Amino acid sequence: MQGVVKAYDPQTGDGVLTCDTDLSDYDLAGDALEGSVFRMLRQGQRVIFDLDGSGRATALRLGSEIDMKTPGHAD
Repeated sequence: MQGVVKAYDPQTGDGVLTCDTDLSDYDLAGDALEGSVFRMLRQGQRVIFDLDGSGRATALRLGSEIDMKTPGHAD
């Protein structure tokens, strides 16, 4: 899934992502940034993520221009 960071608190690690496809909000899992290039997030940042068994966003990562379907980039 892909979306944007709606909110993030670097002190607690709590955050919310909004999914691009259905505009649903997903809370960040406690391990969402483990093993990723991210050390913190900023509001409006675009990310690709998975959902864990509890429906929380995890495994955050950057996507390529093609993954993010950036206008002007071929598939």
